[in-house]
Amino acid sequence: MVIDTNDAQLQTIDQLRLFVQAAAVMDFQPCGSTEERYVFIHRTLQRFRYGRLHRADKGIVLRYVRQVTGYSRQQLSRLVRQYLRHGELRRRHRPPVNGFRRKYTAQDVALLAETDALHDTLSGPATKRILQRAWVVFGDTRYARLAGISVAHLYNLRHQAGYQAQRRHWTKTRPTAVAIGERRPPAAEGRPGFIRIDSVHQGDQDGIKGVYHINAVDGVTQWQLVATCERISEAYLLPVLAELLAGFPFPILGFHADNGSEYINRRVAALLTKLHVEFTQSRPRHSNDNALVETKNGAVVRKHLGYAHIPQRFATAVNAFCHDHLNPYVNFHRPCFFPVETADAKGKIKKRYPYKNLLTPYDKLRSLPNAHAFLKPGITFEHLDQQAYRVSDNEAARQLNEARNQLFQAIFNRPRSVA
Repeated sequence: MVIDTNDAQLQTIDQLRLFVQAAAVMDFQPCGSTEERYVFIHRTLQRFRYGRLHRADKGIVLRYVRQVTGYSRQQLSRLVRQYLRHGELRRRHRPPVNGFRRKYTAQDVALLAETDALHDTLSGPATKRILQRAWVVFGDTRYARLAGISVAHLYNLRHQAGYQAQRRHWTKTRPTAVAIGERRPPAAEGRPGFIRIDSVHQGDQDGIKGVYHINAVDGVTQWQLVATCERISEAYLLPVLAELLAGFPFPILGFHADNGSEYINRRVAALLTKLHVEFTQSRPRHSNDNALVETKNGAVVRKHLGYAHIPQRFATAVNAFCHDHLNPYVNFHRPCFFPVETADAKGKIKKRYPYKNLLTPYDKLRSLPNAHAFLKPGITFEHLDQQAYRVSDNEAARQLNEARNQLFQAIFNRPRSVA
């Protein structure tokens, strides 16, 4: 049953007070549209000259309006404030008729999923930079809208059903406990050529060792080279080290390793002395000193080569894959964060990672002051540009994935035999 109330006879505050007291035991069900309620509030406040009432009488009027309209005290206070300020009540916000218009289409979500699949789901800022480079640098018109996406909304698109239906994620990197220290930190002073190096073992199977990956990362530009050898004895390791040192586009000035015996030995020291390379090693209780290469072990080596056992006889094939596909992709097409260090009043160093410093290692090398002076003789940026822009980031990732699939098929689809 619906009861319509005619309140025209309520002309005084006393009559309004009696009505409020009598209506306290009644359950009002507000009806009508928002516009009709606004008209009722305006008419009531105007009839009783709300602005001229005493505080107690204003409370009676407000209780009456709340009972009839069903508005909360806070919302009614905002409406009364609007009436006193402007002399009228208007709806300032209207809901969209057909809902909010979507900026990014299903095709954009599918393109983002394809890009993440190619690059093994990088962080949000790194993926945003990939999308921008695809549109700005390589002119792919499909990325015109995604190039302007925010990092926060990029994660929103990753949670959509269309994205989840298309993407298949790799297993997350498992943490590895490694005791790291450093006896003397390398003094790079903004110069490339001071590399951090570490070994990554590709698992045991039935007591048989797998291959070893040697991961070398420059501390300034994050230029990274990965090589593979059968064992880490001197006969196998020294040729790989010489190949890595020769593969950097700039001369090697410093060589930093942890306390592993594969590096802390006379043969390696003699090789570095011959090349006039500074040799630094770990000191206890300074685990962050070699953190850069340890991070790259998980973010690059484990992410692309996994944890499964690879027999030692495939070391040559894996090394060729790293040289031809993994290293060019990491250095020319995969963005990295570069920190900005600031010291507080107590001298504590704090690191920030602004988005503008998200660059590929090659872009970071080019951005250094007087960058040409750091290159090896015979190497020019014109030659490196041909490698960097020969293919787009997505095409380089596609070639990397295809080569990795072929490599793993050759390794794991063969009959098992003693390595």
